[in-house]
Order: sequence, then structure tokens, then C-alpha cells
Amino acid sequence: MGMIGEFKDFAMRGNVIDMAVGIVIGGAFGKIVSSFVGDVVMPLVGLLMGGVDLSKYRIPLREAVLAADGTEEAAAVYVDIGVFANVVIDFIIIAFAIFLVVKAMNAAKKKEEKAPAAPPKPSNEEVLLAEIRDALKAGR
Repeated sequence: MGMIGEFKDFAMRGNVIDMAVGIVIGGAFGKIVSSFVGDVVMPLVGLLMGGVDLSKYRIPLREAVLAADGTEEAAAVYVDIGVFANVVIDFIIIAFAIFLVVKAMNAAKKKEEKAPAAPPKPSNEEVLLAEIRDALKAGR
């Protein structure tokens, strides 16, 4: 089996395919959460803070440097605190959602483990010995 065959066997394993599906779904979920945070949560937070748009909140480190003719020689430098806040809230929501999924999976796994297995069926010898015992008891 050549290298291509080994790669095909590796790529077609269930774990690799499950991981790929998880990554694609996770990427889509990340976009949903980013939209939720940017378009729903942050405007509400900004409104509660007196109408401030946090995504545009920035701390200037250096103002733009203008030349004598009015053109910009050096761009302004800012720390975008609002964008960072959006990313932190994205992370918290995604981490919480993953926590809930893992917790649900663990709970389902525990339920499967708690279900007692049916006792094994007695062997033919045990059945025969039980019949002999019962017949001897009945004969007394």
C-alpha cells in the first residue's frame, strides 16, 4: 500500500470526518455568534451606557501627522477597545455554548452507563440442575 492509500485510509476514518464536520459547523456557529454580539448585544450594551457605540470606542495613542500641504504623512494610531470587547463577548458566548453541549453529551453518556445490563442467561447445565433441584424438593 503506497502513501496515497495510507492517506486515503487516514482521511476516511470516522474521527477525521467527524472533526472536519465539527470545524465547518463551528466556523458557521462563530459567524452567527459574532453577528449576534455585534448586531444585538453590543447595541443594547451601548444603549445602557448612554447611547455609546462600543464597537467604535478607541483610545488614541498618536494623532495623524499632516504635511504642510494637508496630506497625511503618518496615520493615527488607536487601541480599539470596543472591537476587543466584541471579541471577548464572542468568546464567552461560544465557550458557554460549547460547555452546554459537552455537559449534555456527558449527561447522555452517564445515562447509558447507569442502565444496568441484563443478567446473563443461565447455561444449559444450570437450567438442568435447577430442574433437578426443584424436582427433588417437590418429591419430599
